[in-house]
Amino acid sequence: MAGHFDAVPGGGAAVSLDGVEVSILRSLAVQLLELIGPGDEPDADADPLAALFAEGPSEPPSDPALRRLFPDAYADDTEELRSAASDFRRFTENDLRARKREDALAVVRALDGLAPADAEESVLLKLTPDESRAWLGALNDLRLTIATRLEITEDEESERLYRLPDSDPRKPMVMAYLWLGALQESLVETLMS
Repeated sequence: MAGHFDAVPGGGAAVSLDGVEVSILRSLAVQLLELIGPGDEPDADADPLAALFAEGPSEPPSDPALRRLFPDAYADDTEELRSAASDFRRFTENDLRARKREDALAVVRALDGLAPADAEESVLLKLTPDESRAWLGALNDLRLTIATRLEITEDEESERLYRLPDSDPRKPMVMAYLWLGALQESLVETLMS
């Protein structure tokens, strides 16, 4: 089962991970949390009704990875659609940002519960159906972020990455991107079976 999710009775999924894999996944999820940031959310002690109508940012993020995680709702670049995209972002980005944080936190929390004695020892990670869905979201966000950093915009471009020499400084990021893709695909197949 190494690196491959399997269904568990009652729903959810399980995967065997070694200490290095646990460490890499946890580190990537923490980096994703740092990238997403806290957002423009109201304080916890704020009026609940006011929190429902809290407005988020109206401009796209400046970081290309964040723009990929929080894209404009409308691709056309007319003044009317830019205005509509701004309004849409203002009323949806806080919720989307919160969900992405919750997904990444689900990964961190699940991995914190594992304690391999050494880097080569494997541990079994079991996820509930809800945790599995959160992992799918986080794996997708991690892949989108890495793809942006690697400047991958189409599947065909990822083919060139397979041929990078080991000396290329992008190679570790490429390996993480490919591995996360395999994990994501395995989890999707498991949940659909």
